[in-house]
Amino acid sequence: MLDDTNGPKPLVRIRDLKMHFPIMSGLMRRRVGAVKAVDGVSFDILEGETLGLVGESGCGKSTCGRAILRLYDVTSGSIEIAGHEIAKTPFDELRKLRPTMQMVFQDPQASLNPRMTVADIIGEPLIEHSKMSRKERLQRIYDLMDAVGLNRGFANRYPHEFSGGQRQRIGIARALALHPKFIVCDEPIAALDVSIQAQVVNLLEELQKQFGLTYLFISHDLSMVRHIADRVAVMYLGKIVELASREALYARPLHPYTEALLSAVPEPDPAIEAKTERIIISGDVPSPANPPKGCNFCTRCPKVMEICHQTDPEFQEVAPGHFAACHLIAPDNKMTAGQTAASEVQERPTRREK
Repeated sequence: MLDDTNGPKPLVRIRDLKMHFPIMSGLMRRRVGAVKAVDGVSFDILEGETLGLVGESGCGKSTCGRAILRLYDVTSGSIEIAGHEIAKTPFDELRKLRPTMQMVFQDPQASLNPRMTVADIIGEPLIEHSKMSRKERLQRIYDLMDAVGLNRGFANRYPHEFSGGQRQRIGIARALALHPKFIVCDEPIAALDVSIQAQVVNLLEELQKQFGLTYLFISHDLSMVRHIADRVAVMYLGKIVELASREALYARPLHPYTEALLSAVPEPDPAIEAKTERIIISGDVPSPANPPKGCNFCTRCPKVMEICHQTDPEFQEVAPGHFAACHLIAPDNKMTAGQTAASEVQERPTRREK
């Protein structure tokens, strides 16, 4: 179990989640393989917290977020949200649970219907899932526009009349319409100008405090994740390789892949930046349709060992609240997990000096 039984209760429980897309070939369209976009992911998201999910492009972050909300039919695994198991829930029953879980999409332009006004977009979930009168629905739409910082006078305008940041606010208002408990934010700032990104992230934080929301914040921007997340999960080729609190992960990364990612984060202090050395990962990301034997990272890891090519490391707790999947910190390396983790913390700083 990944949750702390003495602390806040998990709102979301994911166990061994797999999302494999079939590869079809030939005249008869027979299945010849599968793209393992998400391959055995397990984690919890505590009520009221923000879990950051990071990794390079193509690692399966967005697929994982969509699978959790059952926008895909999952291959296998367990998904529990607010006490309801939804992995295999029939669609008619799943529809009743939709108000509990919502999503903010990456591209605000593509996620909004260009033929609908702002009022129609925000009000559509209310029409589908509530029995509000037209007057009550309009008042709720105005309240949501106020909450996300949109002028009520914009209610009858269309998405093309807004900037990217304003369109994302419309998407956030739509996600909030049904009083959800859990929201998946799928790279909500990736398509926005840098000057607007901070505004949207600050808005998400304010809304979380106001409405008691729980977020899964998917991003490849490690600096922004450090700002908004309480805990961070690092994903590589369909698997979680490290999961820890924000402070522990950024100060003491235990997995070589996490180290490499953090070394690429720009340092605002020029004096420190001049002394740092990037950890360059060689090679290309293997295909999720044909992952390597053993550890998924073994073909690119600078600290690879023979066992890495043979055995997939177990995702285990190596320090209180700090989980990792790496043979460098496995108990069978003639050290206990805690001792190995402690030694690795001393030997592997987040940034390497020249």
